[in-house]
Amino acid sequence: MSEQDSGNIPMVQFLSPEGEFNVPGEWAEYGEYLKRLTEADYLKFYRDMARIRRFDNEATALQRQGQLGLWIPAIGQEGAQVGSGYGVGRNDHIFPSYREHGVAITHGIDLMSILKMLRGVNHGGWNPNTTRFHLYAIVLGSQVLHATGYAMGVKFDGAYATGNPDTDQAVICYVGDGATAEGDVSEGLLFAAVQKTPQVFFIQNNQWAISSPVTSQTAVPLYRRGEGFGVPGIRIDGNDVLASYAVTAKHMDDARNGLGPSLIEALTYRIGAHTTSDDPTKYRSNEETERWKARDPINRLEIFLRKQGVGQSFFDDCAADGDKLAEEIRAKTFALPIPPFENMFKYVYAEPHPLIEEQMAWLTEYEASFETEAHPSTQLHNVINEDALADNSLPSENLAAELTQAQVDGSASYQATIASHGGSNE
Repeated sequence: MSEQDSGNIPMVQFLSPEGEFNVPGEWAEYGEYLKRLTEADYLKFYRDMARIRRFDNEATALQRQGQLGLWIPAIGQEGAQVGSGYGVGRNDHIFPSYREHGVAITHGIDLMSILKMLRGVNHGGWNPNTTRFHLYAIVLGSQVLHATGYAMGVKFDGAYATGNPDTDQAVICYVGDGATAEGDVSEGLLFAAVQKTPQVFFIQNNQWAISSPVTSQTAVPLYRRGEGFGVPGIRIDGNDVLASYAVTAKHMDDARNGLGPSLIEALTYRIGAHTTSDDPTKYRSNEETERWKARDPINRLEIFLRKQGVGQSFFDDCAADGDKLAEEIRAKTFALPIPPFENMFKYVYAEPHPLIEEQMAWLTEYEASFETEAHPSTQLHNVINEDALADNSLPSENLAAELTQAQVDGSASYQATIASHGGSNE
């Protein structure tokens, strides 16, 4: 439930915050899964965790500079996400919430697709049929119903428990601690238990549902949330990438082999804000955050790898790769074009719909009225980006504020401001 209660609850952990490795006898069945890993796998875990954190920090900066409408950071949760992501089988399907960037990177999702979605360019941009990683669910808890329904379909199709590893499937859905209070989650647990679906519920307990602590979300530890429905659960140290991998791999195997649904609670912590519209200093203490920073999933794996003889050059290469990634996504984000407004109508219904056609016709006519003079929002976007790209710098907050105020003052003032920065209304 809360970190204060964690010492009294059995929790799977193989890698301590100090980087010490141990497989307790009570968790030996999970420890067997670590025997599958090679040195290359351990290095891959670290590389991907470091990469996704660098991506996360850069995305936050892009949002602060006006290039994204919103960003949803996952700093501190990389161990839970990367470990569990690699514990998913090659035929399995993943239903994320909206913070699973670390899971996405383990399944080949183009990270620019996530940025495009949060910039408003598209609604996801990747194909779940090929990636098996379904689109982000912004509506809290809705992905649990999607995942359970998909898992029921797998059962009805007989696509599990056949003994054929090339075709058998299972499903995993990710949910936060706050979302467990949603009715959709309870409904998903009920249907999964009754139907005995090949499914794993993976709860990332990062301690806070925006500003509501987990103690206000549940009266019992979250790993027990499924018991009343008939879904057994287990708690893991979510900041231990090895525990996340091993426990997820075993429970996905069990689901795939017909043993029914299960639930994993990964005890972790959201180091940053809920989103970039949130200020966590208003509701939690710095002391609490610092305690969790000492349990950082990347740091503990680095300590372990260094003890195994991994040299400094590997970590330097990871840092350089992260810097290169940051440069690439920054350049690509600034180069993103404004999508055609028609796109907001194209993908609402599979077939033409009269109301949608009527709305699109109205907006087309409205936009056409600006043909001789660019729409103010387009002018603002172009001038800010031209100002930034001219000297390869970031958009000036002063420029954005200047243009916004000029627009309020009136058309003449606005046009004069644009002209002063090299823009044009021609």
